[in-house]
Amino acid sequence: MTDVERAAGGVLHRRSGEQVEVCLVHRPRYDDWSLPKGKLHGGEEPLAAALREVTEETGTAGIPQLRLPDVDYTLPDGRAKNVAFWLMAAAGDGPVRDTDEVDELVWLPLREAAARLTYPDERTVLAHVADLPPVTAVIALVRHARAGERRKWAGRDELRPIDPVGAKQADRIAGLLTALRPRRLVAATPLRCVQTLEPLAAALGDKPIVSDGAFAEVDDPDRLPGRLAEARARLASLRSAERVVVCSQGKLMPHLLASLHGTDDHQRFKTPKGEGWLLTWSGERLLGAARL
Repeated sequence: MTDVERAAGGVLHRRSGEQVEVCLVHRPRYDDWSLPKGKLHGGEEPLAAALREVTEETGTAGIPQLRLPDVDYTLPDGRAKNVAFWLMAAAGDGPVRDTDEVDELVWLPLREAAARLTYPDERTVLAHVADLPPVTAVIALVRHARAGERRKWAGRDELRPIDPVGAKQADRIAGLLTALRPRRLVAATPLRCVQTLEPLAAALGDKPIVSDGAFAEVDDPDRLPGRLAEARARLASLRSAERVVVCSQGKLMPHLLASLHGTDDHQRFKTPKGEGWLLTWSGERLLGAARL
């Protein structure tokens, strides 16, 4: 079986007057107009690669909002290629860094951008974006980083700290979610949840971390429905902040995500320590939940 070449990119958008414009780049090597994108570097996460490529090729930092449909195609040498796309809001401007790859860029309304694109698959991505309602809130929901083994910890469990592997996971979370530019950081009450967000808080200029018991797991299964109701209500209130990072726990998150999707199948939402989800809303409607 041939390996799949993996790449990532973004639909970078901004508002100009009454309309939305998206950014396209011209690549002289191929003489094409395309969405900014590029290959993953080693074990790079797709979202991290998408953010990097967008910044390098457009000079504009993107704020991730929603995972879009992937594009799959076959390269001339017969290998399969997969491109993961993300919807991104334009943030700060700067110079194009990858001048060897890109020699021109344009900001165009969606309809004009679709007509300018060289590749039909990318026009399909823009058509999907054109059908989306406005994104009003993005919440990254992450599970706390590794904190050793519970049975080897002699103290109160809520005071169990993250271990060296967990510290690396927390740094990785910070490296990925700084681009979200969150306005609030919220952690379940156990120390390991707060510690998971500390590198992100530092990267954001020592942004405060608010402890919230609504996102802490419960030991008694009979209390789970009540805790889920609390967590859902708190998420609803946090949506007013537009961009938020929440650190929760492994016995609550799958049930919370299943509840948000209107299903009882919580197994599909199992989340390893130090990983998470990007949840996207338009008003009260959940537009998407993408694994990070």
